[in-house]
Amino acid sequence: MAAAEDIFDYIVVGGGIAGCALASLLAKSKSSPSVLLIEAGPDVSGHPLTQSPLGCFAAHGSDIDWNYKTVPQPHLNDRSLYEAGGKALGGGSATNYATWTRGPKVDYDRWGKLVGDARWTYNGLLPYFDKIEKDHISTVAISKSHPDRKSPLRDQVLKAWLDLGLSQIENANGGEPLGVGEVVENLKEGKRQLASAAFDLRDVKVMTETAAQKVLLENRQGKLTAIGVQIHGERHFLASKEVILSAGAFRTPQLLMLSGIGPAADLEKANIPTQLDLPGVGLNFHDHLLVGFAFRLKNPSLGLAMGGVAGPWAEPAHQLGLPVDWVVTENVPRSFLEEAVKKDMVRDSSGGGDTYPVSLLDSESVHLESIMMYAPGGLPITNLHVPFDGTHIGAVVGVMSPTSRGKIGLSSSSALDPPVIDPNYNATNVDRALMRYGIRRLLQAVQHSMSDVVESENPPPSVEALSYTSSDSAIDARVRSEARTFFHAAGTASMGSVVDTQLRVKGIGGLRVVDTSVIPIPIGGHLQAATYAIAAQAADMITQENGRR
Repeated sequence: MAAAEDIFDYIVVGGGIAGCALASLLAKSKSSPSVLLIEAGPDVSGHPLTQSPLGCFAAHGSDIDWNYKTVPQPHLNDRSLYEAGGKALGGGSATNYATWTRGPKVDYDRWGKLVGDARWTYNGLLPYFDKIEKDHISTVAISKSHPDRKSPLRDQVLKAWLDLGLSQIENANGGEPLGVGEVVENLKEGKRQLASAAFDLRDVKVMTETAAQKVLLENRQGKLTAIGVQIHGERHFLASKEVILSAGAFRTPQLLMLSGIGPAADLEKANIPTQLDLPGVGLNFHDHLLVGFAFRLKNPSLGLAMGGVAGPWAEPAHQLGLPVDWVVTENVPRSFLEEAVKKDMVRDSSGGGDTYPVSLLDSESVHLESIMMYAPGGLPITNLHVPFDGTHIGAVVGVMSPTSRGKIGLSSSSALDPPVIDPNYNATNVDRALMRYGIRRLLQAVQHSMSDVVESENPPPSVEALSYTSSDSAIDARVRSEARTFFHAAGTASMGSVVDTQLRVKGIGGLRVVDTSVIPIPIGGHLQAATYAIAAQAADMITQENGRR
């Protein structure tokens, strides 16, 4: 029998963005339940990399990063790609780039329609976006963060995009982000906002540097029910109400499978007894893929880029966040995309009736995101061997509505080992067509409207430089050799196949998933804001349901 101090009303596994928010909101609910939050990483509130917004670049591969690797990706020259994971209380909020994009209304509405529940539409989540931004997370557009934070190329970059026929939009977080909007950051007084600080955890029992091994299950009145969690080393903690997994898109499906919940064939291979054959666990992995570029400046002495001649960059205000101004969100014309959709539909012989690719032909769909930076991107992001000396600016293009789907599997029966990550990036005609279009648009913006300051693209060693007139094959080759993740993994405990619209794991009592794993289709934005909103809605669902018992 467990000691009284090892019994809680709720146990939340994973102290990342979702876990910290959820644990705090549950603990502060009307009945003041006891909440245990289990996190495998350390408390990093005093860590030097979490103090400065620009510490995000050095966080890659550091002691606060899980530093995952994918299996070789067949559509990316068989490369094994780096995947980030916040190894910290606060999770991704300790390592991310602090960009705050809600994403487009159309994507959330697709989600709500797919699962038949309006709570997951944009309007269903809107009160939670508003609540998070009002009560917990400070957000600010770059130009409003400090009067002295104005980049020398701000106006010219804007004009370059407007010259392509795009429109400037006042609020990129209003649900309709198509166009050129100002980047919004969730930084407070020039400092990163850790989820573990933005949400009060004083009423939560927090265990850091503690790895959960599996969910404890018991047959109660003929139904499998989650009754607690076993941590590494055999110690058990019991939950009188619910266990909630918030370990992220990599670790949540791993924990489900380690608990005997998942595809029976995969569990058998790992010598794990099957408690519930739930084939969707680990499937439907989706992520945004990006390609980075570096552009050599004609006259670095003008101080247009960070890292060289001090000039305007000596102003301390530029240390308050990323050296960027604008986020560009685009829809690819139907005429350009339709053939790729048809090819993929013919190729898909599964008979599953997936309508997502066809829905992308909608003129409101968000297909691409581009961001120009006044510095070359960090190596883990773009793999560009370019000096940080003021001689280059950079840019990324990301596919925000990918149709490629991957999976998460088990590497062993231990939670201390990383899961097998197979994103299956760049596997569809749609994804390849979108990336071609996005790369050409970026190169056209730079090579047309910024030719007075940009000398040329500086490609990686032994790689052909590109222009917007480059052939499809040349662009495809660049994508295969250089594409990287945008760090927006989701979908691996998907709503519909693994959890219901109340986030309850199908076939198991007392067990939910609350993190990006539940997002069934890609959201055309960075997922930080969505993750907080999911957690806030989950807290209401959980407290309301348990209040009725």
